[in-house]
Amino acid sequence: MKPLILVLGFAFSTLCAAQGFPSKPLRWIVPFPPGGSTDGFSRPLAAKLSELLGQPVVVENIGGAGASIGSDRIAKSAPDGYTIGLATTGSHAINPHIYGAKLPHDTIKDFTHIALAVSYVNVLVVNPNVPAKSVGELIAYAKANPGKVSFGSAGNGSSNHLSGEVLKVLSKAPMEHIPYKGSGPAMTDVMAGNISFMFDVLITSIPQMNAGRVRALAVTSAKRSPYVPDVPTMDESGVPGYNEAGSDLWFGIVGPAGIPRPIVARLNEKLIEALRAPDMRQRIRIQAFDLWTSTPEEFSAVLKADHAKWGKIVRAAGARID
Repeated sequence: MKPLILVLGFAFSTLCAAQGFPSKPLRWIVPFPPGGSTDGFSRPLAAKLSELLGQPVVVENIGGAGASIGSDRIAKSAPDGYTIGLATTGSHAINPHIYGAKLPHDTIKDFTHIALAVSYVNVLVVNPNVPAKSVGELIAYAKANPGKVSFGSAGNGSSNHLSGEVLKVLSKAPMEHIPYKGSGPAMTDVMAGNISFMFDVLITSIPQMNAGRVRALAVTSAKRSPYVPDVPTMDESGVPGYNEAGSDLWFGIVGPAGIPRPIVARLNEKLIEALRAPDMRQRIRIQAFDLWTSTPEEFSAVLKADHAKWGKIVRAAGARID
């Protein structure tokens, strides 16, 4: 009888805590430096969430080690719902395979996966002088000219690095990876002709495409992007299987493992309400993202599938950091 009373008492206290949640400010950790797309997405969403919850949501940037430092701060916070933060395909599906045992947390077991928020695509852009008007022509050129085709990325293990590795694996074309400290310097070198191509997000690629500084060959998504409807998908461009190999890129909201289910449900509800607000939808469009909301269970399922998918890509690329 006593254990039952204890269980009922715990359940009652949890319910009461959820009904009064939140009673103080929340902390939102962005595991990346200020100024990037993750920061630009998080701040307006946190502000909208603050309006809906009636409490401040304070954004804190904790960058470093490929997002693993900030992510670990989330994982090791008290599981009371007052510390949440941003997760990305890179931080939660790719990093476990890049860092291996050096990663101080398990991205599946050590987090509460509250909600998916948006999806986005990478676009393959080449220097205009590269003699290729399609991905098929780029592959043929690389095979006919070993050592001449190179691609840049934001760094070893970044999503745009691995987007290039997927292309290498599926096409079996010789392409040299050149890692940079961020996507900006890589794009600068594509435009200058120092490297042949790169994969990058639409918000930074579209202005360069419109100015004629780079030429877009394909997007990594399963369907064409509404933001660049004339750019074909990788599958349409003669790289069958690209979508299944690793095209899904997303942002989601997580907290430490063990947050009470009623609090998770409330956070999920209010996050989705915030994401669907007209002003937030407009911001999402400006960043060339697509709204992708989910239940906590759906988010966990997506993460587990992507964790396995990207693991195969990292192993094929040999991108592990020892």
